[in-house]
Amino acid sequence: MFTGLITDQGVLHSLTQGPVRRFEVRSSYPHDDLKLGASIAHNGVCLTLVEIHPDPKGSRFIVEVSPETLAVTTLGDWKVGDTINLERALKIGDELGGHIVQGHVDGVGEVVERQDQTGWIGFKVKAPAALSRFIAHKGSITVEGVSLTVNGIEGDIFDLMIIPHTAEVTTLGQLQSGMRVNLEVDVMARYAARLSQTAQT
Repeated sequence: MFTGLITDQGVLHSLTQGPVRRFEVRSSYPHDDLKLGASIAHNGVCLTLVEIHPDPKGSRFIVEVSPETLAVTTLGDWKVGDTINLERALKIGDELGGHIVQGHVDGVGEVVERQDQTGWIGFKVKAPAALSRFIAHKGSITVEGVSLTVNGIEGDIFDLMIIPHTAEVTTLGQLQSGMRVNLEVDVMARYAARLSQTAQT
């Protein structure tokens, strides 16, 4: 369980091809503070630490990604040197500052427009058609692991506004038109849709 509030920006240090792809990520998380088997969200995808190593900047850890995950997220596009939004799993008693995020990507969207304005950045993102009914004006959505508020929606395209702080401490400031992004819809919207469907049957 996560909140969509990014706690570090890691860098993809190396990758190993194979039936299960292995990613080595450098982060500023203290080496002694990480545990094997722990979950960390990588651009919104919950992955398990299978190796942990000390690093001058904090730590290097390895996660393994299945072909299915590579196919349904943007992780298959990663290249050495890419910056990654990281969030450690929520602990009991932690502040829930964003919204409830599961780390299970629902689909991949595409940035169709970027607007750089004074003090903020606006984005238009096209979501897969199957997800549009779960996206609501002023509702929550997770983009690349970041909890955001939907400013508007028309059809399959929704609007976002990113403040300078968010652009600085996440990878969202690097997004350009044509780039793909991991999307996770609000779990509450999923439950509401399911309840509505059940009530009509």
